[in-house]
Amino acid sequence: MLNWRWLGARLLGALITLLGVTVVVFVVLRAIPGNAITASLGVESGTLTPAQRASLEHFYGIDKPWFAQLWGWISGVAHGDLGLSLTSGQSVTGLVGKALPVTVELAVLSAVIGTAFGVLLGVLAGSRPGRASDSLTQGASLVGLAIPEFVLGTAVVTLLAEAFHYFPDTGTFVPLTRSVAGNMSQILYPSLVLAVAFAANVMRTTRSEYVEMAEADYVRTARGKGLSPGRVRTSHILRNATIPIVTLTGIQFGYLLGGTVIIEQIFALPGMGRLLFTAISNRDYPVVQGTVLVIAVLFVFVNLLVDLLYRIIDPRTRAA
Repeated sequence: MLNWRWLGARLLGALITLLGVTVVVFVVLRAIPGNAITASLGVESGTLTPAQRASLEHFYGIDKPWFAQLWGWISGVAHGDLGLSLTSGQSVTGLVGKALPVTVELAVLSAVIGTAFGVLLGVLAGSRPGRASDSLTQGASLVGLAIPEFVLGTAVVTLLAEAFHYFPDTGTFVPLTRSVAGNMSQILYPSLVLAVAFAANVMRTTRSEYVEMAEADYVRTARGKGLSPGRVRTSHILRNATIPIVTLTGIQFGYLLGGTVIIEQIFALPGMGRLLFTAISNRDYPVVQGTVLVIAVLFVFVNLLVDLLYRIIDPRTRAA
């Protein structure tokens, strides 16, 4: 049964977190040297007269005190308005709405691939601790964690270009609903790159939990009753090792949503990361604030979902 007091406390904590993220991003953006005027005009901004500068500051909405700008932003968000882009004049909601499905699909596919391979390799290593397969799998996971994603992504693009004449499509993104083949040609390779570190982390956690659970008393009892190795593995070992795996998967998925900036640049994907990178370069405050807020909302939602899964998987947590 769902504990409504617990859910209310979690939702209140989520709102406070989002408010904190909004304030921090707002302050940091305005603490960075430069503004929308210098980003759009460059060195020519130094030739502006005081009247021209004042007019542009009013146009971009940066002539007001920080507190007034922050209050205006929060008020707009409360009414579902993320503002307008300072560079393109388009709605931030519209820009985010186009970029979000790309990043979500990239993160979901990476998480699915990474979790599947991570759990499989973790069970393989944990069921044979100290053997060659265990050492080989752990060594591979260390390599996967050690290689930076931008290095791996660049290497993959270079290899595909030289061997198969494949180049990232800088044109229009093909949604999955329009063409599965066209969509996969754009999204599969970056997903595999992101899945490497994801799988390595899941593998190490799965192996550690598997080895620990395999020595538990209830597992010995299950084996003593004559249960098959497959049933012992799935019903007793893996089932009780699920919570740490779910925790790690949820946290990593949240980071994927906001950590795809470099990969989306390398593979020319018009997702949230690329939108955020361009907005920061142009000092496009509304786009940066709106993008970060949406990513934060998704991150908080994923963490809340993980907490709910805890209560489904382990009934003991429902009393908390």
